[in-house]
Amino acid sequence: MSAGDRAGSLPHASPSVRKFARELGVPLGEVKGSGLKGRITAADVQAFTRSVMNGAVQTLAAAAQVKSAAPAGGDGAGLGLIPWPKVDFAKFGSIERKDMSRIKKISGANLLRNAIMIPAVTSHDDCDITELEAFRVSTNKENEKSGVKVTMLAFLIKSCVAALKKFPEFNSSLDGDALIYKQYFHIGFAADTPNGLMVPVIKDADKKGIMQISLEMSELAQKARDGKLSPAEMSGASFTISSLGGIGGRYFTPIINAPEVAILGVCKSTIQPVWDGKTFQPRLMLPLSLTWDHRVIDGAAAARFNVYLGQILGDFRRVLL
Repeated sequence: MSAGDRAGSLPHASPSVRKFARELGVPLGEVKGSGLKGRITAADVQAFTRSVMNGAVQTLAAAAQVKSAAPAGGDGAGLGLIPWPKVDFAKFGSIERKDMSRIKKISGANLLRNAIMIPAVTSHDDCDITELEAFRVSTNKENEKSGVKVTMLAFLIKSCVAALKKFPEFNSSLDGDALIYKQYFHIGFAADTPNGLMVPVIKDADKKGIMQISLEMSELAQKARDGKLSPAEMSGASFTISSLGGIGGRYFTPIINAPEVAILGVCKSTIQPVWDGKTFQPRLMLPLSLTWDHRVIDGAAAARFNVYLGQILGDFRRVLL
C-alpha cells in the first residue's frame, strides 16, 4: 500500500488501471497522472515502469530501505517518526561544520538499519583471565625476536571459535524463515581508524594458531589505518568481536553486524577480589558483553555461550577438547 493509500487519499485511477498497476507491482501513489484532473492512465503506469527499469525512479521497497538506512539528521518519515529537529546552532555560539567521512556515512547507515531491524538483547558477564594473561605475557617474551605480538584479542578469537562450534546457532544467519548454519568460522574484529570504525575479517580462524591470527590481525589493522583494506578483507564474517580493552570502559551494548546474529563486546580487564572459598584473591577479570538476535537465540543459550566462553578463557586447554 502506498503512502497516499495509508493517508486515506486513494490515487485517482479507474478500476482497470488499478488492476493493471497491481499486476505490474506499480505503487499508484508514486505515479503522476496525465489524465483529466490528474487521473492516472495505463500509459502513465507504463511510463512509470520504464523509468524504474532505467533507474530514474525508485520503487517503494527501495525507497523504504533507503529511509530506514538514512543517517542521523534524516526526517524520520520512513519510520513514522516526528521530523528530526532543525536547529540553528550558530545562534547559541560559534560552530564549525565538518562533513562526515565516507566510512562513517556508510557504517552509520548500516548501524541504523541493524539497530532498528534486529530485536537485540545484551548479556553481560565477567571471566577470569589471570592465568591466560600470564601465559600471553610469557609467550610474547619467548617470541620477542619474531616481531609478532600476541594480544588478548587473538585468544578471544580462538575461544569464540570453540564456543561457536558448541553453539552453532551463534554462527548462523537468517534467510527468510530459514537459518543458514555456516560450516566456516570467519571472525571479524572492529578496528579503530582515523576515518572511523572498520571490521577486517580473519578467515578460517579455526584452522589457524594464535601466532598466525596475531600476525594477520596486525597486518589487517595496519591496512585499515592506512585505508588500504579491500572489500574482500572486510566481508564474509560469521561472528564479530568489538574490543575496547585498550581504551577502557566496563560494559557496553555492541550493535550486531547483519547478517550475523551475534557480536561480542569486550572491555578493559581489571584486578578484582574474588572469593575462592576461604579468602578473597586478586584476579584479573575481563568484562564480556554478548549481543544476540532474539529471533534466533534465547536468553538461556546466550547465558550458556557466555559461561562456556568464560571457561575456555579461564583454562585455555579446553580449546583442545
